[in-house]
Amino acid sequence: MDGHSGTAAEPTPDEVAAAARLLADASDVTLLAHVNPDADALGSALALGRALRARGARVRVSFGHPAEVPASLPMLDADGLIVPAAVVPAAAPLLVVCDAGSLQRLGALADRVRTTIDAGGSVLVVDHHVANPRFGTHHVIDETAVATVVLVLRLLDELGAPLDLPIARCLYAGLVTDSGRFRRATAATHLMAARLLEAGVDPDALTRSLMDTHPFAWLPMLSEVLGRAALEPAAAQGLGLVHAEVRLAQSGDVRSEELDGVIDIVRTTAEAEVSVVLKELAADRWSVSLRADSKVDVGAAASLCGGGGHRLAAGFTADGSADDVLDSVRAALEQAPLLG
Repeated sequence: MDGHSGTAAEPTPDEVAAAARLLADASDVTLLAHVNPDADALGSALALGRALRARGARVRVSFGHPAEVPASLPMLDADGLIVPAAVVPAAAPLLVVCDAGSLQRLGALADRVRTTIDAGGSVLVVDHHVANPRFGTHHVIDETAVATVVLVLRLLDELGAPLDLPIARCLYAGLVTDSGRFRRATAATHLMAARLLEAGVDPDALTRSLMDTHPFAWLPMLSEVLGRAALEPAAAQGLGLVHAEVRLAQSGDVRSEELDGVIDIVRTTAEAEVSVVLKELAADRWSVSLRADSKVDVGAAASLCGGGGHRLAAGFTADGSADDVLDSVRAALEQAPLLG
């Protein structure tokens, strides 16, 4: 694995150039998104995959779980690059991992990293998560980037790849979702968005299909979950915690990606700095999402619970009762660093 010659925050020009050379020379490329892929993960893989296919490479895109593409994302795959996890080669000549902050985030495909390296292949990790452990042979990692698609565009520019509409649509999807509809945007984020709009992206239509469309079953589920939400003003070092649980009995008719959106409603609570949603995966097994407004490092809290993520958005998986899991969250939040 390569040594890191720059800061922990961003890749050096040499790292970006080396990654671009690796991509330019590739004739067979497998790109992986993390499990339960979102628009940033899948958009990153598909945008880069389309550009490499145009250069003549054989390209496949996949993810470890679920078996189907999330319902809001198929329109990003203009070229039919997505393949089932079962057909991903055991050892690819070049494996590109997009938006996965840890090896575990690849799920059933995590073993492809080691088998590829052992077979003499290369693994390029493109990511923006703070705690990425750098598990590849090459890395383009920038914890200051608002989304992984920002780094993909940098690689595409280094390659001299044209920014056509299908690529721009993939990049915009990742940018608008991971920036929280541009609430966490910088000036550079808006400049990138302008390039994508100039390439032909329809921001209203794309954002509506990604973030503003839900099946009717989402409404009664949301009503029941929010009706049982609880506010703890003294928690999170006195800054306030709001939490809710999504039980299996409530989620049977609702897609996983719809459930993931519950945290965005819960986090609007004015009296709470930190918002937490527990999603029941099986009996006494939970997927936990944490969000902070601006003052608590929930990434550090999630790390104490065995997970990770960004300073203001993180998560983990845990076993036990809901009360036990919430107790661990409360304890971790009391130890989490406060942000300036």
